[in-house]
Amino acid sequence: MASLDFHKLRVAEVKRETPDAVSVRFDLPEELRETFKFRAGQHLTLRREIGGEEVRRNYSVCVAPHENMLKVGVKQIAGGLFSGWVNAELKAGDIVEVMAPHGSFCWTFEPEARREYVGFAGGSGITPVLSLMKAALSLEPRSRFTLIYGNRTSLGVMFLEEIAALKDRYLDRLQVFHFLEDEEEEIELFNGRLDRPKVEQILSSVVDPSLVDAFFICGPGPMMDAIEETLLARGVEKSKLLIERFTTGPLSAAQAAAARALEEKAAGRKMSVTLNGRRMNVSFDPDKHSILDNVRAAGLPAPFACKGGVCATCRAKVTAGEVSMKVNYGLSEEELAEGYVLTCQATPLNDDVALTYDA
Repeated sequence: MASLDFHKLRVAEVKRETPDAVSVRFDLPEELRETFKFRAGQHLTLRREIGGEEVRRNYSVCVAPHENMLKVGVKQIAGGLFSGWVNAELKAGDIVEVMAPHGSFCWTFEPEARREYVGFAGGSGITPVLSLMKAALSLEPRSRFTLIYGNRTSLGVMFLEEIAALKDRYLDRLQVFHFLEDEEEEIELFNGRLDRPKVEQILSSVVDPSLVDAFFICGPGPMMDAIEETLLARGVEKSKLLIERFTTGPLSAAQAAAARALEEKAAGRKMSVTLNGRRMNVSFDPDKHSILDNVRAAGLPAPFACKGGVCATCRAKVTAGEVSMKVNYGLSEEELAEGYVLTCQATPLNDDVALTYDA
């Protein structure tokens, strides 16, 4: 289990990758190397006070474990408090509070394996896919990787030179295809966004999905939905699709109404919550909307980052009773089967729910 504490790390380098994106590399003192060991595809939660408000954001690690460094990619989002600060103000020597790596957008690579991997990335979605791609090529010398990378323009391609260097290094095992939405290439296939018709074209000309062992998918929501729908329609097993979401859309009116009804029905229900070995009884207040916010209001410093059902920072294991989640984009089927829930999305369905953040 990853440490739920924040650690103060010194910034070693801030590198401009595109006009609106940087990579941030951290110095890692010897005593924290074990704490910050990560798997390819995981992310870090960063914390800072901005304008008197505590702001937390998740950013994917963009290096592989064998590179022996800790680095994330940060693309500036319009109106984004944290990404704006990182892109405009953060510099080498600054101190940032960082939580240990976590996340389940991961794959077990095996040195003797001979596999076919495909990465679909859009914009800053390249960050975890790049980590996985590097790990696959390094750890499985007989495996191959195909990267399908979509951007609006060539100026927005993060890690362009690094990807080109990897292509030169692994000439016979790495294919890279760039797709640009707002620029015209000579070959029509590479023009336009990665929507369902485009993905259909790719699967008919560039990638044979029946030969692929795993697909790594990260980018804008509509792009990921189009890729997932197309692959499933082509008969690809859902277990072969690994999807990492940075954000989610709002609930529909019907979903929001159903969620609110469950919250109101749960008013006053008692929950037993364990965190860092400390157990506390908490009553559910529907106006706080989630188990997470009720737990924090009761004085337990439960971990969180996105509060959108994506990052799984707030994951806890239910040991008694039942809960319902509004959405879940952060937990695998295996984690759900083991009783884990996202507490930022959870409401107790009966009395005497017990859960632990320590599992």
